[in-house]
Amino acid sequence: MLLDRNLHIRAIDAFIDPSTPKARAIVTHGHADHARSGHGAVLATPDTIAIMKTRYGEDCAGTFEALEFGVPLLIDDVTITLYPAGHILGSAQVLVEHKGQRVVVTGDYKRLPDRTAQTFELVECNLLVTEATFGLPVFQHPHPKVEIGRLLASVRANPERAHLVGCYALGKAQRVIALLRDAGYDAPIYLHGAMLRLCALYEELGVPLGDLRPALDVPKAAFAGQIVIAPPSAIRDRWSRRFPDPVTCQASGWMSVKQRARQALVELPLVISDHCDWGELGQTIRETKAETVWVTHGREDALVYWCQQQGLTAEPLNIQGFEDDGGEGEE
Repeated sequence: MLLDRNLHIRAIDAFIDPSTPKARAIVTHGHADHARSGHGAVLATPDTIAIMKTRYGEDCAGTFEALEFGVPLLIDDVTITLYPAGHILGSAQVLVEHKGQRVVVTGDYKRLPDRTAQTFELVECNLLVTEATFGLPVFQHPHPKVEIGRLLASVRANPERAHLVGCYALGKAQRVIALLRDAGYDAPIYLHGAMLRLCALYEELGVPLGDLRPALDVPKAAFAGQIVIAPPSAIRDRWSRRFPDPVTCQASGWMSVKQRARQALVELPLVISDHCDWGELGQTIRETKAETVWVTHGREDALVYWCQQQGLTAEPLNIQGFEDDGGEGEE
């Protein structure tokens, strides 16, 4: 077998997104459940390497090798090619080829185009290793433009209140900002301190985000009618008391689960996900023409059953160590 169930490519002794330090790692993207510090050598896209160095420090791995999308890399007799996953900036699917076998490990992915991430590209294969964060039929994500429209409608209807939008700092925050800009919102957007460094990095890497300002040393009254982006934990903390009668919002695919929104004390849930929904997962599996599907870190059982009903060989991986499911877990 070219790839084992720990996403270990035996022929070159390299692991894909290992949860513990390894001598050789291929990293799909910069979220903490996929990109860890301490590896000996890391292969990833240039954007992912920049994100890892920003989050963990320049010396977070022994060596880095940048591989551009679509460029095959021959290691011994195994070929590695990275393709856009559409999840966040730099996120990649890993195509592993060896003796006629084609294996694709998706990492986290979404199919909807988004200017803060390279657009997903479908890759045909024999074995597909897919995530299933939202792998239940109940998850059918609305278009994010609709959700941003709801946010802007609330801002117009509540000019005396601040809107605090809980977002994961890497990927989700920048996507929400870009969606607001694309909807015509050109006012300053205020940021919690935890958002500043990664938003600056996105701009350095060619993703314009408009007028962004720290939500620090600003009079409370000045936040009336403004939008503030912060980690979900901050909007439930004393930090939020500096804002006038805030409308608490949260941007996540999980906000379609009303109980989650209530538990998080979210007044305006925004269903904006950086993962595929149920329909997109099935579409991807069919279009890759894979005969075998491995399902990991998500709702494995439902998607495995669906695959088996389609006549495919499928099984769950149940990989340990994914405590942060690609930016949705904290939200």
